Amino acid sequence: MDGAHILTPMPYLMTTGAVTEGTPVPMYILARLNLNGQCISVANTYKDLKLGLKSDVIKDAISKAKSNGKEAKFAVTFPGGTHDLWMRYWLAAGGITPKKDASLIVIPPPQMVANMKEGQMEAFCVGEPWNGQLVNQGIGYTALTTGELWNNHPEKAFTMPADWVDKNPKAAKALLMAVMEAQMWCDKMENKEEMAEIVSAQKYFKAPAKDIVDRAKGKFDYGNGRVEENSEHVMKFWLNGEASYPFQSHDLWFITEDMRWGYLPADTDGMALVKKVNREDIWKEAAKGIGQEAAIPKSTSRGVETFFDGTRFDPENPQAYLKSLKITAIA
Repeated sequence: MDGAHILTPMPYLMTTGAVTEGTPVPMYILARLNLNGQCISVANTYKDLKLGLKSDVIKDAISKAKSNGKEAKFAVTFPGGTHDLWMRYWLAAGGITPKKDASLIVIPPPQMVANMKEGQMEAFCVGEPWNGQLVNQGIGYTALTTGELWNNHPEKAFTMPADWVDKNPKAAKALLMAVMEAQMWCDKMENKEEMAEIVSAQKYFKAPAKDIVDRAKGKFDYGNGRVEENSEHVMKFWLNGEASYPFQSHDLWFITEDMRWGYLPADTDGMALVKKVNREDIWKEAAKGIGQEAAIPKSTSRGVETFFDGTRFDPENPQAYLKSLKITAIA
């Protein structure tokens, strides 16, 4: 592999060896690829609960299922990845302890809808078009978009092996500039339908464009009677550079959350790891190379972030954030 569209925490889990059988595979993050764009969707079995931002609504149903010997399953795409962390945050904010109260299972994104149809899980967290497809097929409904958990949250990243970038700096920069130009194109509303047609192809999503285009434009039919037009939580690819620039503060949150749930050691030096993997310096050079110097932010931090439940993450003090959380895997 010479490059990947990847869940932002994964380059850190690879660099530390956490997901590569203990063998570190040093990676660089060259850009963020998008903000927002993921959802937590629920099986129609729970339609009467009218699940939304508050997950505590399903707590009694989970307890009842457990008392009847049934395992409550919530699907994510990769342990320690973004979808895993969004699902854990949502459950924990409602007083549900992941793994203890509810099982987390890993399902590849294209298989989410089929597995939901077969009754293999109560809910899943994944990107589009699978949430839209679930609604279009009448199998379930969307409880929330992850942008409702954390507005304009970071999501995927453009990542390459560190040794390849070090050996091929000009090629890495050229690839990054091409990705950035593609992000600008994808962010324009007049290109959304063509974008949906392109990515619907068999070699990409292998899904009908109709399952992609509405939510790409910001129209969300949640499948439970709620329809939102021009959603502020639409997936953003450029946003004057903010959706593409890899803020170090955002990477630090992902590392802190992976520490919270035991994917990384509790004594991990988060900022040292960020500085090892995050190559915002190359992003700045690439931005200048495509005439987007004005898009370069003044700081590597977007500052204090506030989540839907009022929890605040101050990148200057991640330990205070960890201590404020009631449910965590840290002893």
